[in-house]
Amino acid sequence: MSTTTIRIEDDLKARVAAAAERAGKTAHAFILDAIAQTVEQVELDEQFHRVADERWAKVLATGKTVPWDDAKAYLEARARGERPRKPVARKLGR
Repeated sequence: MSTTTIRIEDDLKARVAAAAERAGKTAHAFILDAIAQTVEQVELDEQFHRVADERWAKVLATGKTVPWDDAKAYLEARARGERPRKPVARKLGR
C-alpha cells in the first residue's frame, strides 16, 4: 500500500473530521470511502456514456428507434407491475 499526501484547507479538514465523527469513522476511513465512491461514480458514468454512444451509433446506422409514446407506455406498464411486450424499433420519421 502506498501513501499519498494531500493538502486541504483548514475549513474542509474540520468539516471532514466532523462528518467522519457523525459517520462513526476516522477521518482517514472517511476520506478513503469518499475517494472510492467518487472513483466508482466516474467509472459508472464512463460505462453509461459508452453504452449510450453505442446505442446512438446503432440508431444512426439503422435509422431505427423506439418512439417516445411507445417507450413511455411500456415503462408505465412495467411500473404498474405488468409484463408488456417490448416496443419495436421503427425507422425515424414514421
